[in-house]
Amino acid sequence: MSKIKKGSCSCGEIQFMMEGDFDKFFLCHCRYCQKDTGSAFAANLFSSSASITWEKGREKVRVFKLKNTRHIKSFCSLCGSALPSIQNDGELIVVPAGCLDTDVQIVPNAHLFVSRKASWEEGLMDIKSYEELPKE
Repeated sequence: MSKIKKGSCSCGEIQFMMEGDFDKFFLCHCRYCQKDTGSAFAANLFSSSASITWEKGREKVRVFKLKNTRHIKSFCSLCGSALPSIQNDGELIVVPAGCLDTDVQIVPNAHLFVSRKASWEEGLMDIKSYEELPKE
């Protein structure tokens, strides 16, 4: 039996539960995902067999589909947090990994659109790291 995964937005007004397995986990470096996240890439999990139940705040979920593309982003209308998107007429659920409150049990399968990755991504493993916000 599949483990149940729980997730929410930053403000806690939206909560959901998923049951089922993820098929793939991709780190996408395309320009759309960079814009969506304000970062170097988006980390999205994909499932064609899981089900999602909105436990709280479903009416606060907004969906944006970029015209003339397959790019879709769901988010909280209050805090802007990325949330799962139901795509392909319900055949696919795309879940931003960061919105899950339970641990992600799989590792990413691949990086996508690496030809478009941000120039400042190079050498990130070599810079100073902190466990928390630095006091410097």
